[in-house]
Amino acid sequence: MPASPQPQPSAARNIYAFGITSFLNDTATEMAYWVLPAFLVSLGAGPAQLGLIEGIAESVASFAKLFSGYLTDRLDRRKPLVVAGYFAANAVKPLLAIATAWWHVLLIRFIDRSAKGVRGAPRDVMVAESVGKDRLGAAYGLIQSLDSAGAIAGPLVALALLARFGIRSVFWAAAVPGALCVLVALLGIRETRRPGSDWSSCGDGRPRPSGGAKLRAGLPRSFYFVLFAVTLFSLGNSSDMFLVMRAQNVGIPVALAPLLGLVFNLTYTLGSWPAGWFSDQCSRRGFSRRWMAAAGYLIFAAVYFVFGRAPSRLAIWAAMAVYGLYYALTQPVLKALMVETVAEDVRGRALGVYFFVTSVATLAASLITGGLWRQYGPGMAFYVSAALAVGSAALFMLPGRRLTGKSSFAG
Repeated sequence: MPASPQPQPSAARNIYAFGITSFLNDTATEMAYWVLPAFLVSLGAGPAQLGLIEGIAESVASFAKLFSGYLTDRLDRRKPLVVAGYFAANAVKPLLAIATAWWHVLLIRFIDRSAKGVRGAPRDVMVAESVGKDRLGAAYGLIQSLDSAGAIAGPLVALALLARFGIRSVFWAAAVPGALCVLVALLGIRETRRPGSDWSSCGDGRPRPSGGAKLRAGLPRSFYFVLFAVTLFSLGNSSDMFLVMRAQNVGIPVALAPLLGLVFNLTYTLGSWPAGWFSDQCSRRGFSRRWMAAAGYLIFAAVYFVFGRAPSRLAIWAAMAVYGLYYALTQPVLKALMVETVAEDVRGRALGVYFFVTSVATLAASLITGGLWRQYGPGMAFYVSAALAVGSAALFMLPGRRLTGKSSFAG
């Protein structure tokens, strides 16, 4: 039986390279994102145009993720796809500075989100190929920590620029971290699979077939079970803007909304790497990562229950801080769980399907939450989301081997 492939000697640097690119890219993205609504107003647009722009952008990103996942499994070289994704996204952001109509913003956001969707699956597959299975959680966690750190740095830089130079200066300035991001991706990332190599194996230990035959492997039942649990949860995971609206209902001023985001992102940043590392330790000792994901879902349920009751402003601030722990316990851990659940040859397909289905479900969640809010009030909307999270956590905690990724692969 062929030995399991070992990470290439230079591949460990990929984790740091991907982490730095994520930090720089998110800094540039968040600089532009938080001032976009005000910029659209200055162009004569309003909430309807903003909703159209973000709806189209997120929808196309969902399909790009699905396409990218399948493409990733066909390519022996993933770096060009990743670099191209970072380049396209950061090349168009500064163009916002010369936009004169809202449809210009739509085109720019369309390209930006498409590029994000295209680079996601190949990047995450390269991460999985860069480290051993016992370090997957820590690797995804470190990258996620740096990514959310960029979500803190970006708005702070934007606020400083707005105070002195105006909105358009923010878009021009976003070109600096964007260019650095592309440079680090180009020079720092190393390929993790040589063109035409056959050293990887299928999930059951068989050698990986070469050429198109390698795509004949199916996704296991365990993958679809995990996907079902995550999708059920995602149907209650509406936009975080509903949390901001609820905070305003209980008396937290609109001006403090960015501070709510800062509190959440601080917890998210500090918790992601430790959560990923701890999931690795649990995995080494025979405990599935699904328990970590279940804990994250239960934290989500508790936060949404508090937002549903909204007993006080202090409770809302505390819940928002704890909310970051939900993200930390699920985002890196679920990626590691998905990668573990499938054979190496279909990791891209699995991640693409995972990203696509959860994105579509999350879009539906915002519609569901909005409808419940209008018909029955905000409390009911948050209680339903909390109940779905508890149900998903219960699925993850079911006994047996259905979620461990050890079931046979469909042909």
